[in-house]
Amino acid sequence: MRKLFVSSTLVFCLALGGFWVASLLLTTPAAEADVKPAAAGRQIAAVEVAGHNSPTDCWMILGTDVFDFSTYLPQHPSDPDVITPWCGKDASEAYLTKTKGRPHSPYADSLLPKFHIGTLKRG
Repeated sequence: MRKLFVSSTLVFCLALGGFWVASLLLTTPAAEADVKPAAAGRQIAAVEVAGHNSPTDCWMILGTDVFDFSTYLPQHPSDPDVITPWCGKDASEAYLTKTKGRPHSPYADSLLPKFHIGTLKRG
């Protein structure tokens, strides 16, 4: 009976370790794959962002990065009307505070790479 307990515990620990290692290996490349390849070097002027100011064509500046949230608006947990006034604008402060003094969740931060299309061109 003792051999059965020890061997089953060992198998369980090995399986648990295997799942942990697999999750580490599978999540890292997926996060990198979410960033659009052309976005890394693309410089976008604020004037160009300003032209994408509707709910169906919604670009925003967050910090030094530009994001296309057009496809995300219908999925946003709150009413899209909360976001649409920021389409075509610098929404950095609004994103950081949700305009209510509280930050977005880490989950929201993890979604950003999917919508990243470039960096803001200064000057």
